[in-house]
Amino acid sequence: MFDKRRAWIWLHEPKHEWNDAVLRISTQAETDFWQGTHYGFRRDNGHCLLTDVEEDFSLVVRCSAEPCNRYDQGGIMLRIDTENWIKIGIEAESRTVSRLGSVVTNLGYSDWATVDIDATIQSMWYRVQGKGADFLIESSENGKSWNQMRMAHLHAYPGRISVGVYACSPSNGEGCDFVFDHLTLGSSQWEDEI
Repeated sequence: MFDKRRAWIWLHEPKHEWNDAVLRISTQAETDFWQGTHYGFRRDNGHCLLTDVEEDFSLVVRCSAEPCNRYDQGGIMLRIDTENWIKIGIEAESRTVSRLGSVVTNLGYSDWATVDIDATIQSMWYRVQGKGADFLIESSENGKSWNQMRMAHLHAYPGRISVGVYACSPSNGEGCDFVFDHLTLGSSQWEDEI
């Protein structure tokens, strides 16, 4: 549930429908989040709905979509500013393959860690747990059994971060519809293991 007691702020507000339990976003074409690395372009015009947190946290959400175009994507966003952020989601690639992955952007340069999944998977749960500048990123097909995707660090972490959901459509098609539900934002349950 999107807790309306929190201040939720749009970054590049899209056409959308929003109630306490479900957010539907219709992306605009040629929207994306990427900085610097390899492709030689910088884009920071995707759609996000964010709230600020200063404490260790756990953010869970399910994102569903039937992608319309190559590279359509949606999931969780953690954001400090244009040059320091993390996005987690499924990116449409072809009729047979999509990419489940994450981008960590530090100091104006993005990386991209992915695993190929079947393109018929059009819904995924995501969980991010933050402890200071460190983040544990996980995914699940059922919201119960979690698989670690990566552990990451944001170098410019100032003691607070904006967290929430994002969607974008980098191609010049007509955009795509994304549905976010089962959102919970609470305390981090990330246990230290040695």
